[in-house]
Amino acid sequence: MPDIELKNISNYIFNGLNMEIFDKELLVVIGKNGAGKSTLLNIIAGLVEYEGSVLFDGVSVNRMLTDKRRVGYLFQNLALFPHLDVASNIGYGPAVNGNPRENIAQRVDELLRLMKIEHLRDRYPKNLSGGERQRVALARSLAVSPQVLLLDEPFCSLDTGMYSCIRQEIKRIQRGLGITTVLVTHDMAEAVEMGDRIMVMNDGEVHEVADLQRMYRYDPDDLRQLQNCSGCSIDCYCKG
Repeated sequence: MPDIELKNISNYIFNGLNMEIFDKELLVVIGKNGAGKSTLLNIIAGLVEYEGSVLFDGVSVNRMLTDKRRVGYLFQNLALFPHLDVASNIGYGPAVNGNPRENIAQRVDELLRLMKIEHLRDRYPKNLSGGERQRVALARSLAVSPQVLLLDEPFCSLDTGMYSCIRQEIKRIQRGLGITTVLVTHDMAEAVEMGDRIMVMNDGEVHEVADLQRMYRYDPDDLRQLQNCSGCSIDCYCKG
């Protein structure tokens, strides 16, 4: 899986952003609304225009279309296709990429087992719980065998008891597959629990905390100052 480097990235949010995401790590990006978190994901995926360079293992992907970057993207609203059953939702990406039908079926079976949702194969999204939809959406994002996994506030629609279980499952799968992953959240507790590193973003600027263990020694007031919670409109855990 690739090491990702962003060099001198500029657009409507960023002004000369430079950062690196290490091979196989789970980087958590945290910040208030409008900080640039989702825009960062969209730049890595090639979904928005930007100036500068995005490099995967030192090779520029600037001219590479989104579907060629081998990026799995789990959107905040999950974006499951309501007219397709679970198996068809998961197999959609490989089908669009022209994979043979037998290969698609095999890949779908693998992901159903990985996510422990074999029993949901023939159900439609409207008949799934929040946690089940979450697992299906993650399986779909993994179906294209991505080098990079982008997660945009994936737990925001789940209740507290459910998302604690789901985020541990996602962390287990990410570790097992060794996928370079970027997770966006506004929940500091979630960031500390899941991330190898935490990057705090405010107004298109980045403050990086490389040693995650230091986070456990911060006073809550330090976390609020780092995340700039005074101006945050989200009812996030760090305000408690």
